[in-house]
Amino acid sequence: MPETYTRLTEEERYQIYEGVTEKRSHRKIATLINKHHSTVSKEVKCNTGLRGYRPKQAQEIAQKRHKNKPRHIKLTADVHALITDTIQHEWSPEQIQGRLKSEGVTMVCATTIDGFIQKDKASEGELHKHLRHRKPYKRRTGSSETRGQIIGRISIDERPAIVDEKVRIGDWEADTVIGKGHKGVLVTLADRVSKKTLIAHVPSKHAEVVTAAIIKLLLPEKEQLHTITFDNGKEFAYHAQIKKALGTDNYFAHPYHSWERGLNENHNGLIRQYLPKGMELDKVTDEEIILIQNKLNNRPRKLLGYKTPNKVYDAMCLVA
Repeated sequence: MPETYTRLTEEERYQIYEGVTEKRSHRKIATLINKHHSTVSKEVKCNTGLRGYRPKQAQEIAQKRHKNKPRHIKLTADVHALITDTIQHEWSPEQIQGRLKSEGVTMVCATTIDGFIQKDKASEGELHKHLRHRKPYKRRTGSSETRGQIIGRISIDERPAIVDEKVRIGDWEADTVIGKGHKGVLVTLADRVSKKTLIAHVPSKHAEVVTAAIIKLLLPEKEQLHTITFDNGKEFAYHAQIKKALGTDNYFAHPYHSWERGLNENHNGLIRQYLPKGMELDKVTDEEIILIQNKLNNRPRKLLGYKTPNKVYDAMCLVA
């Protein structure tokens, strides 16, 4: 009985070549080499180029593919414990891989870690509940601005080029996260270089309330402040007061161009891991907000070479 799909030897590939050259059917070739006909069909389909089926090249490709194929990695007790602990702190498999690599453990990839999580889930474990799930990002198009103009608004087009170069801390993006039914609001700030996040819980998105929260959050960082970039929400209408209190130059993104504040949009998505969309935010406590903020700022980021936002921000403060 022919074998189901299995790896082919170099000799078998040359036998396939002879069969193809003699215009034999795949089933007949399969019978000759005692393989399933699907093995032969797949082999010929995947390795036929302009000059037909070439056994030598097919063998080289197969060997290279096998060499690069991920191997099952048995996790040591220490690595097992580290993965479990970091997942419970809401780290992603990629972030865990980066941390392990920085500690000299290079054979554990994100796929292995994800497999570990799925195996735990199949055993009715709860590690998967700590993973963040995101929907594909969609840009809004074809809309026009209907909320009116903010007095003294300066366009992002006039923002200094150094902000995009990301060579300094102190260039922040501001936004708000609104609870279900407008019950509770979060004011969020993200530093463009260090990815450090600051969060405040406020009762409404009225401009005076949001302004006070921004000033309170950034006042301790005043010596490192340069710019703040807002969207066009009316909650940022008192930007002149922020400039007066903090000495920042303030800019506004184009209407409905949320990707111009991509970092803040991304960080709001991270916050939603803890406070899901559709949740009322009026009952969220300040202690919960501080806990979320600390988790985000002490989580390693790929863009930071798997350093944490706090570590990068503090290091850059010393050289600023």
